[in-house]
Amino acid sequence: MEVEGQDLDRRNKDAPPQMNKGLRRALIAVNCVLMAIGNAGGPLLLRLYFHSGGKRQWLSGWLETGGWPIIFLPLLVSYLHRRRRLLRGPGHRHQPPTKLFFITRPLFLYCAALGLLLGLDDFLYAYGLSFLPVSTSALLISAQLVFTAFFAFVLVKQKFTPYSINSVVLLTVGAVMLGLHVSSDRPNNVTRGEYYMGFVLTLGAAAVYGLFLPLVELTYTKAKQAITYTLVMEMQMVMGFFATAFCTVGMLVNKDFQAIPREAKHYEQGEFRYYVVLVWCAILWQFLFLGTVGVIFCVNTLLAGVLIAVFIPVTEVFAVIFFKEKFGSEKGVALALSLWGLASYSYGEYREGKRSQNTAADLSSQPV
Repeated sequence: MEVEGQDLDRRNKDAPPQMNKGLRRALIAVNCVLMAIGNAGGPLLLRLYFHSGGKRQWLSGWLETGGWPIIFLPLLVSYLHRRRRLLRGPGHRHQPPTKLFFITRPLFLYCAALGLLLGLDDFLYAYGLSFLPVSTSALLISAQLVFTAFFAFVLVKQKFTPYSINSVVLLTVGAVMLGLHVSSDRPNNVTRGEYYMGFVLTLGAAAVYGLFLPLVELTYTKAKQAITYTLVMEMQMVMGFFATAFCTVGMLVNKDFQAIPREAKHYEQGEFRYYVVLVWCAILWQFLFLGTVGVIFCVNTLLAGVLIAVFIPVTEVFAVIFFKEKFGSEKGVALALSLWGLASYSYGEYREGKRSQNTAADLSSQPV
């Protein structure tokens, strides 16, 4: 399995020099942390919104990408850094001005289409979560790993090793095992029909997101320009904007904007906390999406899918603590399987990295 994120750049003739290992590892660590925070906090806050009296599905879908303006901050830092470096360089007066954005028009249009697909996924997930406990929704979302593995193989020719296959199998078995013991989790105010509709909608969201992740990596591969981390953030901003626009249209049709003040007044946690939940929900979901595209950039699609699946038992533990959801022995076994799957994947990546280093060393030692 390819683990060098800059292989994407090497496919472009005009790609910049390969990222040094220290910076690459730092980016991987930062993006994994963002994924962990967003993957655990986003669903919990969204469920808290519904649990405390929220009923607007389009609004909850909007929150999943509505925090896209946050990306302006790291983009501004990147721009100022490039501008300062240009001004300090020799002959800076004869250099062209610092680019404000790197994204090209074709790439912008492609990201816009991906954003609309992401908006659909936001709505399906939020609608499903309105009828399901967090733990049930989380285990159903884990099915995205299977879809991700399939679409990654078809679209970006993702290579598999015995370790990555073992990881996928373990995580899938854990999710299925949980799925066989959730019939008693139906919330009191949800009918049986709504409960099963939540199942279908959440599985649909898993399928759409399983397609979305490889399409993002395919975008990196097919882009006719060097893929840098700054460009990755620009792409995420465009996708977030159009996903939010998709849900905004739904909010306008459903008259959610007029309903927000009324809903806030009747919110069980209080009007002020209602808006706090909405704001932090948008921020944490943005952490998840930004971390996900960063992991795809630095490593690959399959690792992003594995990490999302690994955090599912963590989300369930928090659901038990904050929402008093049941945590039976099957959830403990699923947690062990998830950790085993991550260990298997990590060890496979370690072995593959060592093999690649040894191969490169053997080639460099051969006489010309």
